Amino acid sequence: MKTKLVLLYGGKSAEHEISLQTAFSVINALEFDKFEVKPIYITNEGDWVQGPDLTGKLDFVEQLRFEQKDVLRLTETKESASHGLAVSPASLREEGDMDQMVVFPLLHGPNGEDGTVQGLLEVLNLPYVGAGVLASAAAMDKIVMKMVFADAGIPQVPAVPVRAIEWQETQDEVVAKIEAALVYPVFVKPANLGSSVGISKATDRVTLVAAMVEALRYDRRIVVEQGVVAREVEIAVLGNDTPACSVAGEIIPKGAEAVFYDYRAKYQDNDTVMAIPAELDPAVYEQLVDYSKRAFLGLSGSGLVRADFFVTADNQIFLNEVNTMPGFTPYSMYPLLWQESGLPYSELIVKLVELAKERHEAKNNLKYTLED
Repeated sequence: MKTKLVLLYGGKSAEHEISLQTAFSVINALEFDKFEVKPIYITNEGDWVQGPDLTGKLDFVEQLRFEQKDVLRLTETKESASHGLAVSPASLREEGDMDQMVVFPLLHGPNGEDGTVQGLLEVLNLPYVGAGVLASAAAMDKIVMKMVFADAGIPQVPAVPVRAIEWQETQDEVVAKIEAALVYPVFVKPANLGSSVGISKATDRVTLVAAMVEALRYDRRIVVEQGVVAREVEIAVLGNDTPACSVAGEIIPKGAEAVFYDYRAKYQDNDTVMAIPAELDPAVYEQLVDYSKRAFLGLSGSGLVRADFFVTADNQIFLNEVNTMPGFTPYSMYPLLWQESGLPYSELIVKLVELAKERHEAKNNLKYTLED
């Protein structure tokens, strides 16, 4: 019997367009003899729009610009290639064959990757791919995430958290606090965004102030991190209670002018390359694997996580962050790491669905009443 796979994509987030990329890639990699595919598009305003069931790959070339993916928007606009029906999230419970349904939240950023949608799916008691409420929320919040990793004994670069009200009322004091704790260059990041949205590098007080203003456009809490001269190395984690790790991959800027692996570098300019597998001392790789698993289990992760590290010239390791819904096109680091590790993209999707079912079954086997 086929699994009814509900794809949630889009979302009320600055990473909306990235989600469309992910959805397009997953749809075109699915094995339709194993899945009945139901697309549900979440608009920029947060409305849910359900399209007709998909029975095959989308009829487009593999790599598309964002504006060519309007077929996935499912809204009645001049640019849209298809139309959908407005639905309520609770309508998912009205589908037949509930035992065969799995939801795949292909959502990046707030209102999707941060535990909000996961909480809804938990209330509806639907199996879903990826991290649960706790892991999603904690991993999305860079400040909370750092606290979890510190408790797990995982090394991180020094950082200073800042609230919007602190910046508004005591800007000079905040700048002084940052400059006392860190040395330039520093990186300023919104606490609750991914895909490098809103992140800036600051090399002096003037650029620090500009970076703070930019980050606060996206979040009420931000984190300022110490810059380090290091390689950017990533590990893909897959599993539930007994996670496995992929080979390591490295992000390498093509030119000396590259500042860091920002949004434009990731999704627009193509000015970075990925070295897979990364050339690492075996002992360093083993330590990366250990930290990746500790981070995954410390967050109570499930399904998938990408762990991003800094590795210095003298092999010091710092965990930068983890991402519970990393970029997921065939050209993204997470799937490429597993492909190099022997798990192709289409099989990776199947494995994630299996892990979702496994986690849901384990949860439903728990006792929820005091009756014998």
